[in-house]
Amino acid sequence: MPKFAANLTMMYTEHAFLDRFAAAAKDGFKAVEFLFPYDFASNEIKQRLTDNGLTQALFNAPPGDWAKGERGIASLPGREEEFKASVAKGLEYAAVLGNEKLHVMAGLIASDQPREKHRAVYLKNLEYAASEARKANIGIVIEPINTRDIPGFFLNRQDDAQAICDEIGAPNLQVQFDIYHCQIVEGDIAVKLKRDMKRPNAGIGHIQVAGVPERHEPSIGELNYPYLFELIDSLGYEGFIGCEYKPKAGTSEGLGWLKSYL
Repeated sequence: MPKFAANLTMMYTEHAFLDRFAAAAKDGFKAVEFLFPYDFASNEIKQRLTDNGLTQALFNAPPGDWAKGERGIASLPGREEEFKASVAKGLEYAAVLGNEKLHVMAGLIASDQPREKHRAVYLKNLEYAASEARKANIGIVIEPINTRDIPGFFLNRQDDAQAICDEIGAPNLQVQFDIYHCQIVEGDIAVKLKRDMKRPNAGIGHIQVAGVPERHEPSIGELNYPYLFELIDSLGYEGFIGCEYKPKAGTSEGLGWLKSYL
């Protein structure tokens, strides 16, 4: 049976952030994820998890200056020391919140910038992040993101992400398979899940879902999610599936699709 985590950045936005934990638990979620925890003390978030019987599934390492449009710094030349500090900050929070996965965002690249230089920096930084995270028994995940939502994002395809993980060869470095992003860029979701789930060197470390194309509930849009959930289960995936979507109306009102899985 698939295990779902509510994404508290996108869901339950009708509540203040710290109140979203209780709202998710009330609706039957046993786990949560979100983009960033850094506006709050780690022990304050941990208390919300404990009070509501929730597991922390995932969050992102600091991405640079998000307010100014940065979307990660892992592939950005000249930002290596800042990247190391971001990994340390993410691992510091993970040690308190208890999640076993930390997402590292690649960042943006302009069309006139040298891609190979960015790739070399990206690999070196990921090797560092995986090494540091392994000391804490934490996995690092990297996510291909579609260029419609984030134009210029460095990493867009599942096969490219898997190749990077293969090249680095760290046992705790895997791909975050966001079905929404993959459908927009590549499609052929089921074949890619079958191809990558059992890869010996990398594989899929986390899965996220949303309806395509509007990024609403998985029950809305062009994808047959009941089939995909059954497939994911049959492939032996034991991690959480993050519900990273924007509810079309109220969050709780749109959870009819989830009831049979809880």
